[in-house]
Amino acid sequence: MTDQTVSSDDTEQVDPVEPIEQDADLDEIDEEDQLVEEGEIAGDYLEQLLDILDFDGDIDLDVDGDRAIVSIDGGKDLTKLVGRNGEVLDALQELTRLAVQQSTGDRSRLMLDISRWRADRRNRLARIGNEVAERVRDSGESESLDPMTPFERKIVHDAVAAVDGVYSESEGAEPNRRVVVIKE
Repeated sequence: MTDQTVSSDDTEQVDPVEPIEQDADLDEIDEEDQLVEEGEIAGDYLEQLLDILDFDGDIDLDVDGDRAIVSIDGGKDLTKLVGRNGEVLDALQELTRLAVQQSTGDRSRLMLDISRWRADRRNRLARIGNEVAERVRDSGESESLDPMTPFERKIVHDAVAAVDGVYSESEGAEPNRRVVVIKE
């Protein structure tokens, strides 16, 4: 914007400046840049943690939809960082999210995977959801699955939704909330 000097003799009218519309593509680029930054902060944090714990592993950063994905693979004994039923992995994910939030000031939805545990779990749950949905469709009898985390239930709900003739609901209270598959 340029400054204009108007003398008392000059009665020139100056048009107000039109606001610049922000392009939707720029919003997407900004969001992706933010997610990449979250991934880099998380990667640095996890690299330091692996050094302290004396674990080897390769850290891979990715963006999937609206979240940063950080994966640690290739190291020996990384399954110790997954724990029983992913409990240690969940705790490390929360610590990593807190480290990102401390750095950026924003809450992170970052997803951490170690030794492909979450990816393999996602595939298993999708397969189970599909199998149960087909069984319920064919038999007409509703089925309840074991209690799951919200993340796991969403995977099963998505798998059930892909099968015609059935639907799913969650019932119960945490930590015993479970998916129930029902014939339509």
